[in-house]
Amino acid sequence: MTADSPVSAIRPAQTANSLTGQLLAWYDRHARTLPWRVLPEDRANGEITDPYRVWLSEIMLQQTTVQAVKPYFEAFTRRWPDVRDLAEAHEEDVMKAWAGLGYYSRARNLKACAETVAREHGGVFPDTEAGLLALPGIGPYTAAAIAAIAFDRPAAVVDGNVERVISRLRAIETPLPAAKPEIRAATAELVPDDRPGDFAQATMDLGASLCSPKRPACALCPWVDACAAHRAGIAETLPKKAPKQAKPTRRGMAFVITRGDGAVLLRRRPPKGLLGGMSEPPVSDWSETAAQDDLAQVPDTLAGFAPKWRRAAGDVRHTFTHFHLELAVWRAEVGGMPQAPDGHWWSAPEALDGEALPTVMRKVLAAASRD
Repeated sequence: MTADSPVSAIRPAQTANSLTGQLLAWYDRHARTLPWRVLPEDRANGEITDPYRVWLSEIMLQQTTVQAVKPYFEAFTRRWPDVRDLAEAHEEDVMKAWAGLGYYSRARNLKACAETVAREHGGVFPDTEAGLLALPGIGPYTAAAIAAIAFDRPAAVVDGNVERVISRLRAIETPLPAAKPEIRAATAELVPDDRPGDFAQATMDLGASLCSPKRPACALCPWVDACAAHRAGIAETLPKKAPKQAKPTRRGMAFVITRGDGAVLLRRRPPKGLLGGMSEPPVSDWSETAAQDDLAQVPDTLAGFAPKWRRAAGDVRHTFTHFHLELAVWRAEVGGMPQAPDGHWWSAPEALDGEALPTVMRKVLAAASRD
């Protein structure tokens, strides 16, 4: 056989087709039931995937687990069943509904994206990666995921689960994140023209179930015979990751004021930046060198408002993407029913659950209430 024989040229494609077929057959039997997903059997019976639900789930799933997202997704879709409903929602209501999911810029972008789709696209999501990338809050991964899952566009969809599956299948030993282009290229080689959305979800499911970070269930994997890492006995070592840099620790003070009826004084953070637009009790600035017992850091808006501060027994610790945070919690009680200072409001005990309080601020209120 000559070097330019057509048989040698098509062998990689045949291998990709075989792998894709094996994975889709496995997915047809073992697909996870998720509230935003149309299962293969239902698709075969004519059910259409809703791009709004795909988009909403993908935004929610960024940096968050499936189990954490499910109740938020179900609550959102009950309250705002389609993108036009979400576009017309008040931003404060969206932030309140998002509270606890973290990465709050996603919620602001969610609202902005819904408004753009409703205003500029007649409430219909673009059906290409390029069109989706032009929307607020949609990056390359999310655009590929929506294009594939909602519109069956052949796109390489690579999340953390897929990185693990493909790095093992091809024995890619380059550490992450440097390996990302190589993994994406290897994924793209496998994406079929037929059922690319199911293929994307199948690779995610494989990583979420059998191809787990520790002790992968290789014997049950549809790709076990083709998996280079399994043959080499290195599956559990992949994907390799570059050493993480140590996170700095920032410190600050939180000031919890309650009045006689139990209401708590809150304010809203600036719309941009970390925890933008979320609610909080007043806090000081955060830095690596900040003192945590300096009452001169009480915000000027509270000057003379609270007669006596005392420090709660336990500090609050919380980890963000790029730093750890330690907050000393100070509390005070005021008598009567004073008006809130400008830019603040009183939140009654029964209303606190509905406030747009991020997790770290709920920790602060819990620490203050234990004292």
